[in-house]
Amino acid sequence: QLKKLVGQSVFYTATDGIHGRGVAWAAGKLGQRCVVRMPKGTTQMRKEHIANLGAEVTIEDLNYDDCVRLANQEANEASQGVLIQDTAWEGYEEIPSWIMQGYGTLAMETERQLLASGCEKPTHIFVQAGVGSLAASVIGYFVNRFPDHPPTMVVVEAKAADCLYQSAELATGELKAVTGDLRTMMAGLSCGEASTIAWDILRNHADVFVSAPDWMSAVGTRIYAVPLEDDPRVISGESGSVPMGVLYTALKNQKYEKLKKDLKLDENSEVLLISTEGDTDPARFREVVWDGIHGMD
Repeated sequence: QLKKLVGQSVFYTATDGIHGRGVAWAAGKLGQRCVVRMPKGTTQMRKEHIANLGAEVTIEDLNYDDCVRLANQEANEASQGVLIQDTAWEGYEEIPSWIMQGYGTLAMETERQLLASGCEKPTHIFVQAGVGSLAASVIGYFVNRFPDHPPTMVVVEAKAADCLYQSAELATGELKAVTGDLRTMMAGLSCGEASTIAWDILRNHADVFVSAPDWMSAVGTRIYAVPLEDDPRVISGESGSVPMGVLYTALKNQKYEKLKKDLKLDENSEVLLISTEGDTDPARFREVVWDGIHGMD
């Protein structure tokens, strides 16, 4: 019905994995074409996941942010092109805001699960960030739920692409971009330019920004995969496991005792961790869990 109403469109997007799969899936359901541009360093497996959904996919010799610019240019030049991107900039805000509303569903479902498990409000929320849209959605949701006494909000980025951390360091309210290859194991967080509408939320409501090296993500992946006693096993990919890695490091690594104190973590803390990725790259997952790449600092 939509195709009859609007005709044939082409959805353009840039991604290193999960977002592109979502756009390709939606395009297929709506009878539309989809073109996906992926940055250098993307694994063949992630490309195949998207191509199997019927999208045209290429891995470009560009970083993520330049792939966004490429997809935007192609969408503007196409006769029926539509950019479906999860980051915002001046003049491109409506679609990213819809995507952030979609991310809010995750926060709403999470709160229901917390209440069902007997937790009325977590003391801390650790959430990862690439461009910041997911982090802003989660934090915005819980700030609205607990406006008087919100949980301590911790935003975790990959050290190689820590644009939010560096923007927070400026302490001016302005955004700072990170350039270069942005090489990190956490492919889904390899974004050097933050979303403007996400930053408006994060700069006002995030309490702590953490710039995490790859080994922290690897630690989180291993802890999730081999839990204690009867805790459920979680298969979490590199971009999903870094909040766990940061939490464990703060609690157990004496080099990061100050972080633990600053966060006021103790035996009474109830910490909500967000994991956004499963085993999207089985070869890399085995390297982390079996081979022990990126061991402890």
